[in-house]
Amino acid sequence: MRISWKQWSQSGAPWVWINAGAVAISLIMVLGLLGVIAVRGLGHFWPAAVMQADYLNEAGQLESLIGEPVSTELVPAARLRDAGVPLNTDKSEVSRTLLKTGNRDLFGGDFRWVISDHLQQVRYPSLLMTLERREWGNFYGVPRQLLEGDKPVASFTGTDSNPQNEQSWQLLQQHIERSLAIHHEIVQIEKVEIGAINAQIERLRLQQRSLQLQGEASPAALAEIDVERDQAQRAYQQLQDKLTRLYQQANRDTLVVEAANGKQLNIALDKIVRAYRPNAMHLGQKISFYASKLWEFLSAEPREANTEGGIYPAIFGTVMMVILMTLFVTPCGVIAAVYMREYARQGLLTRILRIAVNNLAGVPSIVYGVFGLGFFVYFLGGSIDQLFFRAALPSPTFGTPGLLWASLTLALLTLPVVIVATEEGLSRIPRSVREGSLALGATKWETLWRVVLPMASPAMMTGVILAVARAAGEVAPLMLVGVVKLAPSLPVDGNFPYVHLDQKFMHLGFHIYDVGFQSPNVEAARPLVYATALLLVIVIALLNFAAVSIRNHLREKYRALEI
Repeated sequence: MRISWKQWSQSGAPWVWINAGAVAISLIMVLGLLGVIAVRGLGHFWPAAVMQADYLNEAGQLESLIGEPVSTELVPAARLRDAGVPLNTDKSEVSRTLLKTGNRDLFGGDFRWVISDHLQQVRYPSLLMTLERREWGNFYGVPRQLLEGDKPVASFTGTDSNPQNEQSWQLLQQHIERSLAIHHEIVQIEKVEIGAINAQIERLRLQQRSLQLQGEASPAALAEIDVERDQAQRAYQQLQDKLTRLYQQANRDTLVVEAANGKQLNIALDKIVRAYRPNAMHLGQKISFYASKLWEFLSAEPREANTEGGIYPAIFGTVMMVILMTLFVTPCGVIAAVYMREYARQGLLTRILRIAVNNLAGVPSIVYGVFGLGFFVYFLGGSIDQLFFRAALPSPTFGTPGLLWASLTLALLTLPVVIVATEEGLSRIPRSVREGSLALGATKWETLWRVVLPMASPAMMTGVILAVARAAGEVAPLMLVGVVKLAPSLPVDGNFPYVHLDQKFMHLGFHIYDVGFQSPNVEAARPLVYATALLLVIVIALLNFAAVSIRNHLREKYRALEI
């Protein structure tokens, strides 16, 4: 039987198809966006081939270029001619290539646009190498000599591989591994061992200052503090002597390299993070290199103004802040919802309070940041310093932005979400369940604690999921109450009290903003923006997945109570 258009439209089927199409389009757009972010971000860690070519520059002279081709685009030839660029073509559009030439200490920049048609004798010699340095970014060129002190121990000839070059390259890798081991030991001493001694000396200083403020600075007490301080100073001097020896060992080796313009440069191996020859690597080596770079991105600290290295401190700070925020907002939101639904008199005042809570969910996040700065940091934190940390004044302890105040600010920001979700869950519990519990002799509190709250727990977890999803991606309020561009130490370490809620921290969202818009080297930072954005999405998804798993478990556990 045929159905007319009028009957089909009146059946509601068109709206079903429209809604399904809208959902499909939205899903395709989201997946497409994530795909673009993943390709541009994760592709950054693949070892790109290094090109060498002769280039006819703007002065009409041939020069040698070495670098990684990054991207190619078509531009109007008239625009380039207007900019004074000579062109050897009559085409209306000219292809130009963005070349990552590195060697910022020699050329003043990492990237250069070149006219693709002006590149001549393009080649990919296997001896061309990439040096990742702790300063000045990548170096692209050819190794020439490896020196131990002033003594040459290895040399490289030509631009292609031969048995001598391969042996010299393996020796270079061994020396770099030695240098990295020494660097790791230096960092361990400076950050952990010396950091612990500095924390002990600061604790003794504050203890002495506290005794003086309380009028209890007796000679015996001060002498005891002096003895501990002298022991700490001796341990500090021993570590300094050890550091001096390690720095001397680290500065022993030097690599002589040759840049594209033929200029030779001496680079100390302790300034090199990694040396590799992408043109000589086979697929297995490239995959291994990719895995090591990806692990470095997840586990190492940033360097070079956050454009190189890893983002582990930002991952740690984001997760820890979200966990603390959840610990603060969940009990407060649940208690507020329980009071409004179960105990408060349902009158005008309660309705006004609900309207106020709903309106708080629409307040711009930066307003919460200003409130957190004024109330939590200056008022509450300043009061805590006056009461408990007078010995440290005028240096603030809690009277300055930090992890605690950032977590409380975001807890306040997400509190309306938890309240509304919890109250909706409480309202869906049948009245007969409460009455049945009371009829069996349970008190109102026992009914609430053993029956009502367990049945409403999935709704509570829904509120927590929404709170986590919003808080993890917030940036504006965090800029005022605790997030910084670079935090040299994590808020958790081996020094008492082990968890330092007063410390500033790094955050993935702010890291994206800083690298993308505040970086002095935008082109170098752009791939890290995509990679960090993808990681932030993954972190939020994992946090939400954990919360959803808990919610589903609670829903199955208390499903029998709903029957």
